[in-house]
Amino acid sequence: MALDYKTLKEKQRQIRESFHENLGLRVHRALSWLQRAELETEDNDARFVFLWIAFNAAYANEISNRQKYSERKFFIRFLKRLIDADDEKLLYNIIWREFPRSVRALINNRYVYQPFWNFHNGDENYANWEDSFDNSKTRANKAIGQMDTVKALAVVFDRLYVLRNQVVHGGATWNSSVNRDQIKNGADIMGHLVPVVIHLMMLNKSGIWGEPCYPVVQ
Repeated sequence: MALDYKTLKEKQRQIRESFHENLGLRVHRALSWLQRAELETEDNDARFVFLWIAFNAAYANEISNRQKYSERKFFIRFLKRLIDADDEKLLYNIIWREFPRSVRALINNRYVYQPFWNFHNGDENYANWEDSFDNSKTRANKAIGQMDTVKALAVVFDRLYVLRNQVVHGGATWNSSVNRDQIKNGADIMGHLVPVVIHLMMLNKSGIWGEPCYPVVQ
């Protein structure tokens, strides 16, 4: 089943009356940014940024809802809820059937591994970044080998988050030849993950997704 803006928008129109208002707002916003991302057929920097905004529109909660959890723990809980709703194994298929090469390339890329940059920027606490990088790759490859979707996706999003920070915070040059591989891989992976995330949230419309950031205020 192909999941894109058009398909998801048609589904949303059919069932949105049954959505809780929080889910309805999340899906509405996420679809708008997915639509914008799909218009970018050549600019992978822009496509990646628009896809990240779409993902954030679906995922992000008010910070008060995260007081009991670190950002990463909160995200793992979110992933587990999605996977519990994923009877079609769509997330599984992205990791092991559609983009295994792109996923492995991202996992093995030191330039999207934050401890590498911490050490490069002078923090001696990360002098052993190479050892931790090797351990991270080993854990990820073990998760992939064991078909552990949660652990594999958690590592993928660790890398994607570093890439996101590089681009959004001005740590990269637009259309630079230096970081083309990770941008292309990141945009391709997000281009498949984001529609699935939106689809699974709509399937689990009875779930409690929490207050979205910046709700509509009349």
